[in-house]
Amino acid sequence: MTKPTLDFLKRLLDTPGPSGFETAPARVWREEVKGFADEVKADVHGNSIAALNPKGGPRLMLAGHIDEIGLQVTYVDDDGFLYFAGIGGWDSQVLVGQRVVIAGPKGPVRGVVGKQAIHLMKKEDMDKVSKITDLWIDIGVAGRAEAQERVRVGDPAVLDADVQELPNGRIVSRSIDNRIGAYVVAEVLRLLAKDRPKHAAVFAVATTREEIAWSGGGARTSAVGLDPQVALVVDVTHATDYPGAEKKRAGEHKLGAGPVLARGSSVSPVVFEMLVQCAEQEQIPYSVQAAPHDTATDADAIYNALRGIPTGLVSVPNRYMHSPNEMVALDDLERAARLLAAFARRLDPKVSFIPG
Repeated sequence: MTKPTLDFLKRLLDTPGPSGFETAPARVWREEVKGFADEVKADVHGNSIAALNPKGGPRLMLAGHIDEIGLQVTYVDDDGFLYFAGIGGWDSQVLVGQRVVIAGPKGPVRGVVGKQAIHLMKKEDMDKVSKITDLWIDIGVAGRAEAQERVRVGDPAVLDADVQELPNGRIVSRSIDNRIGAYVVAEVLRLLAKDRPKHAAVFAVATTREEIAWSGGGARTSAVGLDPQVALVVDVTHATDYPGAEKKRAGEHKLGAGPVLARGSSVSPVVFEMLVQCAEQEQIPYSVQAAPHDTATDADAIYNALRGIPTGLVSVPNRYMHSPNEMVALDDLERAARLLAAFARRLDPKVSFIPG
């Protein structure tokens, strides 16, 4: 990974943008891809779309969601303490004592998540799990009026945790789920701009609202707008190389061991086999993950959009998902991008995605 691409990754991860409030990271993404895409645009749902060979065929959609889990201010009390709800799936224990940054109307507002100190707790409450309703955000103000000069009900927030580099080419950060996917599809386009596919039109999409997308979110609406003949989704999946991991249930997926290819009822068997062939031809290590019903990713929305879109899912192993310190290996990001680029170059107008 070059220094410019690593810098792009860090900017993307460090820019707050929970589901429904992805404008800032989307702007970072679009500004980067303008350097090598033929066309760049955004739609009404905030999805960012970058095209290469837009008149080609077949039409390939590459999707990685750019949102992250976060918080949203729901109430300001008389003393200026902020109460909040979660955006996306939180383990509320993770929130206790964390620093946060709120996207206030006049700029970022920093605060801390407060909870009653253990010294003041009743004995019977000490072993209870903290719920979001037991917590608040303290921004250091003296009352409601001062708080409301800085924040409004509905303002989003994220945990205040930036990118850190660790040994063995690993990074930790919040928002890896799934700013990483948006990063990878951008890097695929960068690779293809240097060695263009002979036939395919390629559309890289940084989709919105995946973390709350019970109805398909930005992935569904952008797929309908693009009408692709095939799609590849890039997301993260649970690495199972840490103490106590349930490999029998989740499979064996290690940091640095390559991307993970999903196989199951919500992904195209034809696309899966093509990805396997591309990985083996490019000598890219990979593992396979069973997805017996759905994938809980944008692949589900795209696979069932329109008349049905043949879809594949390529995931990056990720430790400590939905925490301020998710961890991935940079090698896996590069391998995932190379795999998708190889898939795009292999496409031609005669390819059939009908199983059997």
